[in-house]
Amino acid sequence: MKSIEQHNVSFVGYHNLQGRPGFKIALQEVNDRWLLYVAGMWHSGLSILDVTDPSNPKFIRWVDGPPNTETIQVQVADGLMITSLEKPYERRNPVDGPQADPDAAYKEGAYIWDVESDPTDPQLLSHWKTGGDGTHRNFYDGGKYAYMSAQLEGYEGNSVVVLDVSNPENPEEVSRWCWEGQEPNQSATERTYFHGPAYRDGDVAYLSYGSVGMVTLDLSNVSEPTLLNRVDFGDLGSWIGTHSAIPIPDTDLVAVNSEAIVEKSPLNDGGEPLNYVFLVDASDLDKVGYDGLAHKGPRIVSSMPTPTPEDDLEYDTYHQRPGRFGPHNQHHYRENGPRYRTSDYLIMTFFNAGLRIFDISEPLAPTEVGSFVADNPDGRIGKIRPEQELVSTFEDVVVDDRGYIYCTDPQQGLFILSSELLPSQR
Repeated sequence: MKSIEQHNVSFVGYHNLQGRPGFKIALQEVNDRWLLYVAGMWHSGLSILDVTDPSNPKFIRWVDGPPNTETIQVQVADGLMITSLEKPYERRNPVDGPQADPDAAYKEGAYIWDVESDPTDPQLLSHWKTGGDGTHRNFYDGGKYAYMSAQLEGYEGNSVVVLDVSNPENPEEVSRWCWEGQEPNQSATERTYFHGPAYRDGDVAYLSYGSVGMVTLDLSNVSEPTLLNRVDFGDLGSWIGTHSAIPIPDTDLVAVNSEAIVEKSPLNDGGEPLNYVFLVDASDLDKVGYDGLAHKGPRIVSSMPTPTPEDDLEYDTYHQRPGRFGPHNQHHYRENGPRYRTSDYLIMTFFNAGLRIFDISEPLAPTEVGSFVADNPDGRIGKIRPEQELVSTFEDVVVDDRGYIYCTDPQQGLFILSSELLPSQR
């Protein structure tokens, strides 16, 4: 596969996922064998691949999801796999294949699978239901609890549900938490949508809570989560608001970003306000706001520079390129499992600007140090996105602790990359 641009990032391998490109990625290592689980973007289900040799990824199987259901999120840890089930949207329809119908029957909530007995052949253990439209971006890092972004019956938008999965054949809700006004028969004063995940680090959960901003919860008592703090990012980004709030290992920093949605420039073209990637100092979650001139509590300390194309390309900004331009997913380090751990680099996808790597070792002055933009697809698999001319689009990114970078392009498949900036941690 060719690249349009690359800097400090090299191509390693590629797989077209048998024409069913993916969205979110999970991985596990079992007996020196590296396995990827890639949730389908346009098709209900997921692909399983062996990437032990990342230059020659091998397709193992496709696992069908329920019909007329979105299954775009996947989590794997401790021998369990949790896949989201969500009301479908017509925009997810493939060019060829089953067509989603939001008005027809669908499955909602999450499936919980055994991927310990045979990691290449998941066995369904249970189906947890929300009573509403299902779950979106859930979080599971092993152990007793999963943290669900759930659209509950009667609630406005998605809320946090703590789910006990210690008996995965019979998961039980432990608690739920939502922003004021989301509960039934209430009226929210803000546009509330918990995009997820609820990223738990110790006794604190970091929530990407849409227009509310970054919310932190105290989970020292999981049966009664309590609000610690909120950082409001104002009228920035898309209508989704805050998309990710991920703590940086071994620091007090949290990388927070919006998600670009509209395929237009913000300058005289009807596009969105500035989409953002901020570093937030969350060292003091007990205080809020200003005391005179002194700011108390979490504060934004810097922002990532805007990615720009190389000089020899025909466009000066990525807004001039078809498709969405702006931040999307970050590589998430996890305490459990074989993911890459770094406090020096922030590794992200930027839709039509591909993969970007930022040096955050000096958090007050981040710099871009790596990039990879793939060549454009040969044909269209999903009906929309990009809505205009077809271009390469990177959605998700995961890095294993060998230093291999996995990215999904919903119109092409799986890209496997490496960077001299990320030496093997093996």
